[in-house]
Amino acid sequence: MVLGPRLDLRQGQQLVMTPQLQQAIKLLALTNLELESFIAAEVEKNPLLEASDNDGDGPDGGPDDIPLEADGADGGDSALDGDLLDGGADVPTADALLDGAMANGNDSPLDIDIDSEIYHHDSASDRMSDGAADGGLESSLSLSSQGSMSGGQPDEDLPGIDGLLIDNRSLTDHLHDQARAAFRDPQSLAIATYLIDLVDDAGYLSEPVEEVAARLGASLAQALGVLKVLQTFEPAGVCARSLGECLKIQAREADRLDPAMEALLDNLDVLAKGDLAALRRICGVDQEDLADMIQELRGYNPKPGLAFGSESAQTVVPDIFVRRMSAGGWGVELNTATLPRVLVNRTYYAELSTRASKAERLFLSECLQSANWLVKALDQRARTILKVATELVRQQEEFFEQGVKALKPLNLKHIAEAIGMHESTVSRVTANKFLACQRGVFELKYFFTSAIQSADGGDAHSAEAVKQRIKELIDQEKPDAILSDDKLVEILVAEKFDIARRTVAKYREALKIPSSVQRRRLKMLEAGQRMNGR
Repeated sequence: MVLGPRLDLRQGQQLVMTPQLQQAIKLLALTNLELESFIAAEVEKNPLLEASDNDGDGPDGGPDDIPLEADGADGGDSALDGDLLDGGADVPTADALLDGAMANGNDSPLDIDIDSEIYHHDSASDRMSDGAADGGLESSLSLSSQGSMSGGQPDEDLPGIDGLLIDNRSLTDHLHDQARAAFRDPQSLAIATYLIDLVDDAGYLSEPVEEVAARLGASLAQALGVLKVLQTFEPAGVCARSLGECLKIQAREADRLDPAMEALLDNLDVLAKGDLAALRRICGVDQEDLADMIQELRGYNPKPGLAFGSESAQTVVPDIFVRRMSAGGWGVELNTATLPRVLVNRTYYAELSTRASKAERLFLSECLQSANWLVKALDQRARTILKVATELVRQQEEFFEQGVKALKPLNLKHIAEAIGMHESTVSRVTANKFLACQRGVFELKYFFTSAIQSADGGDAHSAEAVKQRIKELIDQEKPDAILSDDKLVEILVAEKFDIARRTVAKYREALKIPSSVQRRRLKMLEAGQRMNGR
């Protein structure tokens, strides 16, 4: 065998992820708000790109607006014009009107009743003033405190949604301010600062005082003295080392920490078991006094630190609107109010190209190609999201009609096969996307649930529907007839649910519902409170 260099020709196939394809895949997983940030970064890098508001076109002679045209393979309507399901009104799209105007040489096709155009506005939020006669999305999302949403003048007496958010001031900052005013000794202030930094979000000290004293080289008595002062700070109950100590601080603040209350707080485990007879013996009180003590205990805050928050609450902005159409069926459209609109400034490109050097023209050509590809990717993203959402609403139409009990088992494969896409594409589209309908705002992932087989061989049931039924049964149970997990299984099997006891227990725990023993004790305590209240 002779060894030596030689040239060979081989033919093969290889899947290559181009930068453009990677960008298109990345755009699918972004929400509208995340997409806005991405567009802002692209506009900063590309001089030919401009971000525009959704309230109109640019000025004449300015940026050339690249519309999201409906030239897809399926020949459907524009992605931003929405989609109608089963009996929706036959509404001409903007593309059809423009085509008619160009064919006739005049503007007659555009001479229509604007108010009758269902998708004339940018998004469903712009139609809030149309009234709620059909019981659709308008009635569920109307906010009287926002004049632009309800169609009236804003009510200055009512706080806006920003007023409902948690204060940005954290518990740590609040405690540090009090510590600087309470401690004059630098060493005590240093110990207090260290202890405050160990307080968790609920207001409890997360490490033993003995370890803190040893770590700082201070005496245990001095550390305990500083902690005792910290426990007098607001909110009451903060810097406690246990639940009992937290409640004791609040009872002392209310001047109610008598020996009986202190004995009760030292035996919270007995109270959790519902052993009222043992509590009466331990506290040395009668039934009426014990009921008053328990009632007062309910008024204390077991997690005082949660009154402060380090992060403000974030409102969910829906990406898709689903509303019932007056002609029947369901209308699905994107929330274009938060969907960025990109413009390509071709005039700027033409002006620069005439007096640019060869290297500059090459750079401008790359910028123009990148801008055109971005617009195309945004168009494809809008079409894909709308296509997946439309099929999702079609598959779960009974949910929008009847609620959670009618939710069907569904997985990504069902949607992917119905619309001719890959499961990974559907997974990216449904990630971090929210749908708003008359029943509320739901994440798209919510509609994909596992199946519980039917006992009689009929259609399978959704896991969410089974959870809802379990919750209904427990909510309807009587104090003298608490349903155990075994009893829940019997009822569900009688209702044609093929379900095991461990599955019922798992769903009950997922719903944060206590066990039958715990519920029985709670019912006993509540019944005792009602009797003593009379």
